[in-house]
Amino acid sequence: MAVATQPSVVAQLQNFGQLTNSQKIGFIIAAAAIIALFFGGYLWYQTPSYQILYTNLSEKDGGAVINALQQMNVPFKAEGTSAIKVPMDKVYEVRLKLAAQGIPKGGAGFDLLDNQKLGVSQFVEQVNYQRALEGELARTIEAISVVQGARVHLAIPRPSVFLRDQQKPSASVFLNLGGGKRLDPSQVSGIVHLVSSSVADLSPQNITVVDQNGNLLIAPDVRGNKAGLDPTQLEYLNQLEHGFVKRIESIVSPIVGEGNVRAQVTADVDFSHSEQAAETYKPNQTPDAASIRSQQTNETITAGGANATGVPGALSNQPPGAASAPLTAPPGTGTIGAAGTIGAAGTPAAAASPAGVASAGGHHEATVNYELDKTIKHTKLPVGSVKRMSAAVVVNYKKKVAEDGKVTLTPLSAKELAQINDLVKDAIGFNQQRGDSLNVVNAAFNLPAPEKVEEISFWEKP
Repeated sequence: MAVATQPSVVAQLQNFGQLTNSQKIGFIIAAAAIIALFFGGYLWYQTPSYQILYTNLSEKDGGAVINALQQMNVPFKAEGTSAIKVPMDKVYEVRLKLAAQGIPKGGAGFDLLDNQKLGVSQFVEQVNYQRALEGELARTIEAISVVQGARVHLAIPRPSVFLRDQQKPSASVFLNLGGGKRLDPSQVSGIVHLVSSSVADLSPQNITVVDQNGNLLIAPDVRGNKAGLDPTQLEYLNQLEHGFVKRIESIVSPIVGEGNVRAQVTADVDFSHSEQAAETYKPNQTPDAASIRSQQTNETITAGGANATGVPGALSNQPPGAASAPLTAPPGTGTIGAAGTIGAAGTPAAAASPAGVASAGGHHEATVNYELDKTIKHTKLPVGSVKRMSAAVVVNYKKKVAEDGKVTLTPLSAKELAQINDLVKDAIGFNQQRGDSLNVVNAAFNLPAPEKVEEISFWEKP
């Protein structure tokens, strides 16, 4: 039994020598390709995979990061300042080491005030504070996902003790939006109010926002140019009208069938801000019904005494004559005069009072202040109230299917239209005094015919 043996190296060389020149060249090229492929795979396996360390760095921060990586002997790949890559297994370690060194610094923030030197003038302190505030605002704005870079410039005037010389601060915000992205008006308004709330006495009307293309991004409602509605008001108006349309369709569809009703609602909404203050006074009331605010009484009583009165002389110094009546009188009858007459109301008569004798009398004065019946009413009218509403509803004809399968369309009766009209009025809160209008029309829908799609053979289907 013969055993097959492998050919020796000499035999293989002899076989290679018997090949033609073209076969030899092809064999050498194939061997070289295999060796190059193997060597390339080995190098690729040995080369570490890189991962992004930082992106969108400024030139100053990018240079600081590259310088630190060279000092730490860490391999890196820099694609300008847009991205710096390091080996995957060293990303977090390098970030921690760079953070310990304060790299990257980003925009200057309140860290500028950490190392204040002695002897710094007040002007330098004010400039450093303004730079720190601008840097902090830029950092906060850059935290928005759409914004890649931001710069804030503040114009803060010097304070003055004179009111006529006082000026309001202003601000300018520059935004770098990457990837062709855009900011919504609500986001622009948010940035404006963020800057306005961070600086004292800064009004939103004094803030300008532009992008990298020089486009003004400030919202019209922030500027005070309310020629139209702001996005919030437009959204509220659309939601209000869409809600009424859904109400109409949901209450009429069960009667006429799904897809057989179309509705449109137009609402006139009042977005004006108005406040009313009224102060009314009622006519004077009777003293019994009115409330007493304050009362003051002043009463003076003068009793009869021995003080001499009258014209001085011999006649007044003579003794009185004989009395014609008793010296005392019963109580309640008054005081008896010298001539025997009694004055009315308990006072001696003026004609009967002799000279030199004082009569009893008094003075009474009262002041009463009543409260005024005043009503103060402060009313703030709601924003977004509906002033007028118009609704248009179209209902399709009823479909009837005959026994032979033929479909016929018949209009709705007057009773059915009246029922639908009443339902729509109740659904939208129809108010005739407000000037609302409603129009319900019954018509045949002219719907497009469905397109015929040719069936694909089963061998052509994926």
